[in-house]
Amino acid sequence: MSLEVEDLARRIAAAASGRSRFIVAVAGPPGSGKSTLADALAARLVAAGERAVVLPMDGFHLDNGLLEEAGLLARKGAPETFDVRGLRDILAAVRGAEEDVLVPVFDRSREIAIASARRIARDDRIIIAEGNYLLLDRAPWSGLRPLFDETVLLVEPIEELERRLLARWNGFGYPEETIRAKVYGNDLVNARLVLEESAAPTLGSSAR
Repeated sequence: MSLEVEDLARRIAAAASGRSRFIVAVAGPPGSGKSTLADALAARLVAAGERAVVLPMDGFHLDNGLLEEAGLLARKGAPETFDVRGLRDILAAVRGAEEDVLVPVFDRSREIAIASARRIARDDRIIIAEGNYLLLDRAPWSGLRPLFDETVLLVEPIEELERRLLARWNGFGYPEETIRAKVYGNDLVNARLVLEESAAPTLGSSAR
């Protein structure tokens, strides 16, 4: 099923008709284009007169100090390295639409989450949540699904994800050994998990 931005934005707007708050989850493995799609959807919806904003899952990365204590720093980005409870609480507050909600945003250049870096305003009607594990069919991640009105899953062949991820980390200037450790020891492990254990999306799944 092809997920073209224009068509998907129209379907989301139609489904959100008459709702004061509507949350769409865009999930997929690392390197699949989740952020690109989420940003494009929000921009298209805004251009059509909607109030839409992106809520990224990456803002809920655990701090490096906590990961180091737990022996998980090398696996940063794996399901167990996120504050899922915090994400669930924020999504619940956003869904309530009773007040503005401040959410964290991940700064990839510094590998840290910045607290209260983005505002979800009370009158932002359509929220595009995006992240690897939003559809992961295992606890505690599976507890997020009731908070989403519609869901999208992006998929790509592992070979294409490998190419993109190698290019991504190379762009940050890491040594070759570090890049290979990140891609083959972590990113692609996480990618396979997402592809194998994500729940079926309501709005279809497709390569970008």
